[in-house]
Amino acid sequence: MRIPDSDRKEKQTNMASSFSGVLQLTDLDDYIGPSQECIKPVKVEKKPGKGAAKIRIEDDGSYFQVNQEGTSQKLEKAKITLNDCLACSGCVTSAETILITQQSHEELCRILRQNKTEAPSEHKLVVVSVSPQSRASLAARFNLSIQETAQKLTSFLKQLGVHHVCDITFSRNFSLLESQREFIQRFKSHKEEKKVLPMLASACPGWICYAEKTHGSFIIPYISSTKSPQQVMGSLVKSHFAQEKVTFYFIFS
Repeated sequence: MRIPDSDRKEKQTNMASSFSGVLQLTDLDDYIGPSQECIKPVKVEKKPGKGAAKIRIEDDGSYFQVNQEGTSQKLEKAKITLNDCLACSGCVTSAETILITQQSHEELCRILRQNKTEAPSEHKLVVVSVSPQSRASLAARFNLSIQETAQKLTSFLKQLGVHHVCDITFSRNFSLLESQREFIQRFKSHKEEKKVLPMLASACPGWICYAEKTHGSFIIPYISSTKSPQQVMGSLVKSHFAQEKVTFYFIFS
């Protein structure tokens, strides 16, 4: 049975909307999204309003809601403890501009532009680490081979001013070897020690944070202590360029 194009597009749209912003390629600001809702929201008393309202930001950083009638009301800041926070970014608002700008593509572009105007001694060494998943997604999108995608992506980044482009596959091999060693060690000692098996592992920091925050001391002993490929690459880059005593800007993709 052939599905009409209109129905297929509607299903694809509904499916896409059910995923997080990380999977949407239309917005580069994919991780920190002010439109997301906090997964552990606090109870805030909402007063009934009429129609749309505007938000006014004062010089001191306070927020006021301006109704259509012209009346204004100061908005209270929602607070959540670190024990509850899962770093989902759902509570991020424009008040956290520093956090957003430091983690956005605008900051990367700013560093690249700054390097072009400053003296060579003041340049920040820009290092980009690309995951095989990102290359595979781009290859499928533009109908290219993995090798062609890697070459074109590296050339593009270096034209922008990036100094070094690293492949996370290199660090992933170290992470896999260390994971194997840890599993063998756990397997040999599981009869004498409790809470060593099963060994849970994930390269996603969001999953690790969620497991630690929601299950606490119960789940932590089962989580692998091996660094993720991103962490291994970060350690390698930092240890290497620390010897050269240069200031560098490191980004994962």
